[in-house]
Amino acid sequence: MAFRELLARHRIGVGVAAPAVLGLAAIVGASFALTSQPETRDTRLTSSVTECHDMVTISVAGRNDTPNPETTAMLLDANGNPLPAALSGDHRSEWVDPVVNAPADDVDPGSYRAVYVAYPANMSSYEDSVNAGVANTKQVMREIAQACPDTRFSIVGYSEGADVVRRVAMEVGNQEADKDGKYGIVNPDDVVGVVILADPGRSAGDGTFIGAKDPNNPDNFDQKYNGKPISGQGAMPGTSGGFGKLNGKVASFCSEGDLTCAAPQNISLLQLAVNVGRQINVDNLERDGLTPATGQNVAEVLGRIAMAAFADIAAQPDWMKSDETFLTVLLRVSDPSYKPGQQTPKATPVKSEISTDEMSPLAYLPQKVLNEIIGLIVTNQNTIPVVMSDPYKLTLGPNHTGHHFDYWKNADPENGKPLTSAEYAAAWLTHLAKQAQAGEPVDKTATPKSEDVQAMYKAVEESKAPKTSTTTSTATSTTGKPSTTSSSATSTTKSGAAVASTTPAPSTTVAPSTTAPSTTTPAPTTTVAPTTTVAPTTTAAPTTTVAPTTTSDAPTTTESK
Repeated sequence: MAFRELLARHRIGVGVAAPAVLGLAAIVGASFALTSQPETRDTRLTSSVTECHDMVTISVAGRNDTPNPETTAMLLDANGNPLPAALSGDHRSEWVDPVVNAPADDVDPGSYRAVYVAYPANMSSYEDSVNAGVANTKQVMREIAQACPDTRFSIVGYSEGADVVRRVAMEVGNQEADKDGKYGIVNPDDVVGVVILADPGRSAGDGTFIGAKDPNNPDNFDQKYNGKPISGQGAMPGTSGGFGKLNGKVASFCSEGDLTCAAPQNISLLQLAVNVGRQINVDNLERDGLTPATGQNVAEVLGRIAMAAFADIAAQPDWMKSDETFLTVLLRVSDPSYKPGQQTPKATPVKSEISTDEMSPLAYLPQKVLNEIIGLIVTNQNTIPVVMSDPYKLTLGPNHTGHHFDYWKNADPENGKPLTSAEYAAAWLTHLAKQAQAGEPVDKTATPKSEDVQAMYKAVEESKAPKTSTTTSTATSTTGKPSTTSSSATSTTKSGAAVASTTPAPSTTVAPSTTAPSTTTPAPTTTVAPTTTVAPTTTAAPTTTVAPTTTSDAPTTTESK
């Protein structure tokens, strides 16, 4: 083991180890107010990791729950350039921490690390935010893989971060190696697990473990999850797709009633509103309501979609002969990923004694109108029931009672499901981290040892105890100024510069409290136009601005989905 550590943990001079609910509730319900921006302070980016690790978890949290370069010690690459990521511990997430920190106490110190990807995590443009998250996640994984070729990866995402992780995992799994056998992001074989909590791209009929031989558990972990089949599909079916070489390693957790991932079919009008919401500035709309400025933004998006629809129809000379409805065209062109000419429906001409070549397109108008009416009814059979069921409260109830928060409280021991989704994911990642530390090849038929399972049950019991705070200390950065790390130590690079090496945050799996702490500022609700929604936000206590050469003891963390 010592010899392997010597080879695997060669020094790297990099700081890498590193939908808000876009459910249908967003369309008909009110939204929680956004958390105010944290105070800025004079801080310096510092190297936080100087060793390679057997396994690194890449974490992408939800809306407003992301490392902030103004208040968080970020990671640096080999040339001292900042990377869009921070160590878990430097950034804390109420929701994702219990999953990604769980393996740390069960493997040797330094063997495992979790990092959080920084991305906009806002709704000024949902699609732009997610695309930035995808780009940043791939960059961080690529940097780690280049510096530490023996490192294995897991990827975890929740809410808006779930959308990011699905898209990254699809890209990684469907890569093709170049002529030298290298991959553009990372080798899919080096990704040992993917956890997606509230998957907006979930396809109808998907089990929890996509591509696995048994949909009740991943191929490389024999402990049964025993979750019930989930109806419906993700709110953004246009982002669905296969995971290629990652099939069997993907856990897509969805809770019945969470309309982010379990939206009923035949709700095309609501799906159209979702696509519109992905392109408008929801942040401004939530903050200011419908004003001339926000109204203009909505009108511009709607106008652009309408023009695209007319252009799409004009490009199809036989469109009047086809069965395609105008609503179907709108759905297609309103998808942010739409490109002109992607789809041309087959024409179905009306029966007539006159040659169809001689008929005017208007001759098809009566049948076309009938198709429009029938299509509108058929593709919206579940729209009214969804609206009448108060989907906002169903998905995002007050005090975290909505189904979007079930993943930390959905254990059902009486029916053979002793762990919540988050606890099961934590147990699985711990099993993978132990395999990585032992240098074992990924065994798709591996059975967890009894002590692994017992340790997970113990962690569940400990999660019921009150949370304890984690103290922090400061370490000297390469700039010579203090920088914030979590329980940091100092190591020396080949150049003699001191950099901080951060130990992992406590890894006991702790189910998040369903009630806000006493310092929480209640989030008012406002009624918005058809858009996406966010979960209740928690505002951390304001930080105190100190002298420019120092930083506060802990980064300001905004925990929201």
